[in-house]
Amino acid sequence: MVENKKVLIDEQAQNQRYVYRFFKRMLDIVASVIGLIVLSPVFLIVSLAIKAEDRGPIFYSQVRLGKGQRPFKMWKFRSMIVDADKKLEKLLEQNEVEGAMFKMKEDPRITKVGRFTRKHSLDELPQLWNVLKGEMSLVGPRPPLEREVADYSEYDKQRLIVKPGCTGFWQVTARNDVDFEGMVNLDLEYIERSGVLFDIGILFRTVAIVFKPNGAY
Repeated sequence: MVENKKVLIDEQAQNQRYVYRFFKRMLDIVASVIGLIVLSPVFLIVSLAIKAEDRGPIFYSQVRLGKGQRPFKMWKFRSMIVDADKKLEKLLEQNEVEGAMFKMKEDPRITKVGRFTRKHSLDELPQLWNVLKGEMSLVGPRPPLEREVADYSEYDKQRLIVKPGCTGFWQVTARNDVDFEGMVNLDLEYIERSGVLFDIGILFRTVAIVFKPNGAY
């Protein structure tokens, strides 16, 4: 259970953490380059599996909002049917979490390959390209959709004062066991506690989740 506490982040203090931000960016560059090279066989296998299932596109891109609500195109391995976005409207009333986020455990739009890649977080691997470009970091809050941010309170918007991440404190702890408010609280706790060693610890826990999933869907 995540403690329901209100955290107020000092945005100016976060922006002045020059040493941490420098080393975090260096870690992002080195790790994303190594990851793209070492994981290239995984990229190939997943790509072939997606293409073999329904002959649709391998990758899926979506405009998300990053630090300071700046939009960017985030990449993922496609884990849903081709026209999934068009069918979302009919599923909104079946949302299983409260707040500005959509989650549905038995989402009928997810493909068989997609269910596996989501469970093991393999669908997120193409975001290493977003990290290399500087649009995302390896660790940070998940980047939201513009329509989600439209429903954010000023308190919720605090999670957008730092660069979004491929993984984060929420993903390696509670993940789908908490609602939107719980996710926000975990993201803000991460921002308060963030540091190079803390980030590395989250990355190691993320690797463990690939082999032993923690309820992702």
